[in-house]
Amino acid sequence: MDVLADVLRGLRARDAFLLRTVMDPPWSIRVCDAAPLSVTTVVRGTAWVVPDAGEPVPLHPGDVAVLRGPDPYTMADHPDTPPQVVIHPGQRCTTLGGQDLTDSMTLGLRTWGTRPDAAAALLTGTYDSSGAVGAGLLAALPPLLVLAAADAELPVVALLAAELHRPEPGQEVVLDRLLDLLVIAVLRTWFAGPGAEPPGWYRAYADPVVGVAVRLIQGDPAHSWTVAGLAAATGVSRAAFARRFTALVGEPPMAFVTGWRLAVAADLLRDTDLTLTTVARRVGYGSPFALSAAFKRLRGVSPRDYRATA
Repeated sequence: MDVLADVLRGLRARDAFLLRTVMDPPWSIRVCDAAPLSVTTVVRGTAWVVPDAGEPVPLHPGDVAVLRGPDPYTMADHPDTPPQVVIHPGQRCTTLGGQDLTDSMTLGLRTWGTRPDAAAALLTGTYDSSGAVGAGLLAALPPLLVLAAADAELPVVALLAAELHRPEPGQEVVLDRLLDLLVIAVLRTWFAGPGAEPPGWYRAYADPVVGVAVRLIQGDPAHSWTVAGLAAATGVSRAAFARRFTALVGEPPMAFVTGWRLAVAADLLRDTDLTLTTVARRVGYGSPFALSAAFKRLRGVSPRDYRATA
């Protein structure tokens, strides 16, 4: 099983928000849209991404920034430039005082800013719901990931930029798929890089003991996994297995089993019409009541409410 494929399988943009932003300095945009995942790449000029928690990071042409929400952040020509624009949920744009800017700064098809030939041009794609991203992917990402153009070839950026200018039938679907491809290309490169900080279970995947256990759990979440059973399957003692798993993955084996089962359950609730009983059976719970209790305890919402909102 390809663990990265499993993580990325939840990534499916649906009518994602995509925009070409063109700005002349000084400019600064405060993004408070609470989106679960956003991607920005610089086409022309330079920009800075300024997270609320963390150091500002410069972006040059071809660099790609992936931001995991819902925390706000700022995009600017320089970290010291005060915000002039605020992006609210639903991609509503205003001044700091609340004056609407959506129409006054629109410059044509999916283009927004000060003037078409402004010094800086950025492409931004935003996934508007966590259901379009998938729990596995969101859990695997840091709050801010920046991939420099020098570290990867991303021809999909040029395709995305070109497609934004084409008012042709089916454009929404094409843009959604191109956005997915861009994120996948960035993450595939990032996960393989020396400076990456992937989740513990991803790092543990290469371990001859814990990696086997992770594959078993992810490959068959419906199985009645126990620490003793996983230890026997990997050929070590129960105590040694529990210590090794916890040290590498960052949580005990059964906590990982529960988290993975509920992540799979969330995807099934979002993407299928399976009954709650069937979903429970597929992820190792004996009844819909048992699944509901675990789901609500970990995610704060019942499976039915999650399906209704997702």
